[in-house]
Amino acid sequence: FVAGAAALAHNLGVSTLVIGLTIVGFGTSAPEILVSAMAAAGGNPGLAIGNAIGSNIANIGLILGLTAVVVPLTIGSKTLQREYPIVIGVTLLSFLLVLDGELGFYDGLILLLLLFVVLHYMWKVASRGADEVLAAELEAELPEEMSTGKAVMWLILGLVGLLIASKTLVWGAVGI
Repeated sequence: FVAGAAALAHNLGVSTLVIGLTIVGFGTSAPEILVSAMAAAGGNPGLAIGNAIGSNIANIGLILGLTAVVVPLTIGSKTLQREYPIVIGVTLLSFLLVLDGELGFYDGLILLLLLFVVLHYMWKVASRGADEVLAAELEAELPEEMSTGKAVMWLILGLVGLLIASKTLVWGAVGI
């Protein structure tokens, strides 16, 4: 899914930095997004919230922690350094929004609005092309050249696979 989406965006002329900050970011979060959406739609909001929180704990604590134990992580990108406070701020805001024991409609609107504000900010920063360090790292991570037809095929196959796997995961978790 991510390879197809990234290759398609690249073939359509989207900059490497924008692909990395948005398409790859959303693509790698697609399983969590789909699982949470299906769980909430199926009347299991606790599974949706637990999935989002557990995923962030695993990503930040386990993945970054384990990686840093194996190899020290050097952050040379100014873009990433500017985004750390955003990550901390969104985490704190989410905590404050659920203090009343509910994440309701207006809480969701606040979070979605913040998402669009951050995406707009990231898009502006990326379009300036000022962060060569991050752009070079992302360029090395993007899949090799792929035809548009092949990219669309992988995008569709990946999306179908994600949908099936997400539904299966929700069924299994609810069953347990």
